[in-house]
Parts: sequence; C-alpha cells; structure tokens
Amino acid sequence: MTAKAQPLSYGTTFTEQRPKHGLPATRAKRLAKGLGWFSVGLGLTELLAPKAIAKITGVSNAHTGLIRLYGARELAAGIGIFAQQKPTESVWARVAGDALDLTTLGIAFSSPNAKRGRMAFATANVLAVTALDLICAKQLTGDRGIHAKASCLINQTPDEVYRFWRNFENLPRFMKHLEAVEDLGGGRSRWAAKAPAGTTVEWEAEIIADVPGEVITWRSLENSDVDNAGAVRFETAPGHRGTIVKVNLEYNPFGGAVGAAIAKLFGEEPGQQLDDDLRRLKQVLEVGEVVVSDATLMSTGYFAQRAAQPPDVEELELAEESESLPSQTGTNYRTATEGRTT
Repeated sequence: MTAKAQPLSYGTTFTEQRPKHGLPATRAKRLAKGLGWFSVGLGLTELLAPKAIAKITGVSNAHTGLIRLYGARELAAGIGIFAQQKPTESVWARVAGDALDLTTLGIAFSSPNAKRGRMAFATANVLAVTALDLICAKQLTGDRGIHAKASCLINQTPDEVYRFWRNFENLPRFMKHLEAVEDLGGGRSRWAAKAPAGTTVEWEAEIIADVPGEVITWRSLENSDVDNAGAVRFETAPGHRGTIVKVNLEYNPFGGAVGAAIAKLFGEEPGQQLDDDLRRLKQVLEVGEVVVSDATLMSTGYFAQRAAQPPDVEELELAEESESLPSQTGTNYRTATEGRTT
C-alpha cells in the first residue's frame, strides 16, 4: 500500500526533497518476465525436440546433444528470472548465452553442409533477442534514466506560481508533450503524453512532498508506461522581483539509454524541451497566453521557436492545409488566473 503524501517541514532542503536517483524499473521487470517465459519455452523445446530446432536453424542433426545442453541453459535462466525479485544476474546470464549462441552459429556457417539461408534467419532472431536482453539487463543493473533540469524567472509571487502548478491539469497548457492530466484526488493524478512516432503513453503519479509556495515533488506509480519523477521549487527572486522556478525531472524510457537515443532521433532532447516548457509557463503566467509570432512554426506555440525568418514553402503549405497560419489564428489559452486552485 502506498503511503499518503505528507507535507515536508520548512527546514527540509531542496536536495532532500528531490526524488531519489534510480527510478523503479517496472518496465524492465515486466520485460524480464517476458524473457523468462521465452527462456522456459525455448529451453523445453530444445530439450524435447532438438531435431526440430536443428531443422529450423539449419544446423546438422549431429549437434542435437549440444542443442539439448543449450536448452538446459535456457531453462535454468528462465527459472532464475522467476526466482529473483530483481533478476539482474539471470538476465545478464541470458546475454552471455546469446553471445554463445551467436558464436556457435558463426562457426556453423563455415560448415560445407550449412544451410545458410536458415542460419541467417536464426542469427537475425538471436540478434533481436540479444538486443532485448541487453536493454533489460542495463535497466535492471541500475540505469538511472534521463535527468533534465531547468529554471526561469517569472514575474509572479511564489504563491501564485505554486497555485498554478499545483493544479496539475494546468500543465498541458505549457508542457508540449502532455496531452492531459486528470486529478484523481488524494494526491494522485493520471497523465497522458505524446511519445515518438505518434504514439501515446499513460501513467498514474502520486505527490511525495507538497509545501505550499515552496516545493512540489511527485513520482509515477508501479506499472507505469514510463517510470518518472519530478520536483519543482519556487524561490523568491532577489529584491522580491518575482519567482525563480527550478525544475528537476527524471524518467526512465522503455529501452533506457537505447530508448533515449531513439527519442533524440525524433527531436526529443529533454533539456531543451524543459527549457521551452518553462518559457511557455512564463508567457502564460505573465501574458495570459503563449506568445505566437511568425517565427513560431504552428499557431499553438507548442513547436520550437526560432530566429525570425520567413517560413519556407513546405511550412506554408502545411499551415494552409490545417488552416492555421500564425498571422490568422489566435491562441485559445485562458488567462493565467483561470483554473487556479486556492
């Protein structure tokens, strides 16, 4: 049972309030279980029907004894995964087994009687499984995920900025990748966000610490699509000239470092994304809406801005198709005072 979030004392430091490194790798554990079932199934097949495996992989029937030996290894790895709460060693054992399988297939390629077409197919499948094993093993070993932090100065009091942020349903107004946040009550909320390649991920989160006008920290619950945690602190600027907002986010995308690299191929750089989000937050709170100009690629203001320059032909065509040229369409954001909680 998850304990209810309790406000921290005013003497607690920001470092203590920040979420701890090492997010719960629930995605990795679920992947490990899937690999465990795969190991058990493959191991039993290799033990009970080695000739069928030899035929599928293009290996000579003379090697059925070796196939049975590899089947026993797979079965042991699968049992080990289910026997451990955090099966790091068993998954790494699978990685070692994958290397042995690839070596064996490489040697078999040199045989004059080798059926190279089937062996190539088998090798491709082993490589795919090896990639999954490596991803899972790295996450279970302690991949700390991706950490992004940013800060900005907003011409509002800490209490005003805190109240706006504390209503999590306001977050999609300035966080580009959030589609919706629903308050479930009791310090819990349901989040939906855009992911690469047009996909969507969802998760539930709980508030860990909540000090009005000072700090909010939260983290995702078990079995989330993306393990994540965040902290935002509201500090009075020197001379009481507004609020310094400091945000720290940590998330563990499916695939760990590999998943992060894939995300960057889609233009999802976490640090820059968080900077852009805070810039939009500043605009919403100070102006009442996200400022849109001809330098903004789409009228929503949710796409990266650039130095002022005329749009190219492709951008104009895209805008015309969507009937949303920046100069023709206004924003639909509410004023900053709307939707605040008290």
